[in-house]
Amino acid sequence: MTDNSSRTQRQAVQKKQQNKKQRWLIWIFLIIAVVGLAGASFIPVFEELFSNNSSSQPTATPTATVDGQQDGPQKELQDLERSYQIVLEREPENPKVLEALVQTRLQMIALGLKKPADVVEPLTKLAKLSPERTEYQVLLGRSQQQAGDREAASQTFRDILAKDPANVEALQGLVAGLLQEKRPTAAIDILETTLNTAKQANQLTPGTMDELAINLILGQVYVDQQNYDQALTLYDDLIKESPKDFRAFYGKAVALDAQGNKADAQTFFQSAAALAPEQYKEPIKAAAQQTQVTPEPTASPQVPTTPSSSPE
Repeated sequence: MTDNSSRTQRQAVQKKQQNKKQRWLIWIFLIIAVVGLAGASFIPVFEELFSNNSSSQPTATPTATVDGQQDGPQKELQDLERSYQIVLEREPENPKVLEALVQTRLQMIALGLKKPADVVEPLTKLAKLSPERTEYQVLLGRSQQQAGDREAASQTFRDILAKDPANVEALQGLVAGLLQEKRPTAAIDILETTLNTAKQANQLTPGTMDELAINLILGQVYVDQQNYDQALTLYDDLIKESPKDFRAFYGKAVALDAQGNKADAQTFFQSAAALAPEQYKEPIKAAAQQTQVTPEPTASPQVPTTPSSSPE
């Protein structure tokens, strides 16, 4: 009897942990939509890195040829990495080679051949060499976060926001870090302050800051804290304000699914897919299918916070 009770308790804890990972997997899709504003060349590898749980990634097992040597993409990436390192020994501040090295290492991270910490140094150099390229700084903050250096990540995001309060990628990264530190109240305070700033800025110059994006991040915090009623009320308001923007529909679908209301969640996933730009339709459908079919999902997503065009 005691064994059955303990097993039930363990299963309940595991299911709760898996459900939380599921929510973060969905939020990650939304991060990817945010990063659409950043350098397009980084998007595929960025998605590879941050759609995986790096802390639990297995190390890839290389395939082998008859000679016993590594073959396939692993060896190709390792050879590329070495060639870039050789060039950087001669030209340590070559931005094109640094960017190529980062891209290569991000792909290696996705295969379990490298860790997020391995891109921090070249990204730091890129951020210093090209301070106007905020996508380098955002990716640096994300990498620091994934590497477990929360303090450095927080400072990176705060530095970006000090120069550009409208940078929703940095805002989302800062909020994600606060949630990891179990500081939801601080996250909400920052978002509410940013919303007030956005309203004032938009009164002076409409469109200066994306209020919808900031509200979507706030909804994300409510869902993370299981404040589903607040999240759903917020998403309903956003849908009324922007009925042709897929992001609010997607956010509500995520909240409903996390709440356990899977039937209604599917309805809003469908609405989001219908309204979304072409590049987001299939990912939304895939997320909807996963939440519908997979009983105990293993990772977690995020709400896109960049403006996006929708069909009229």
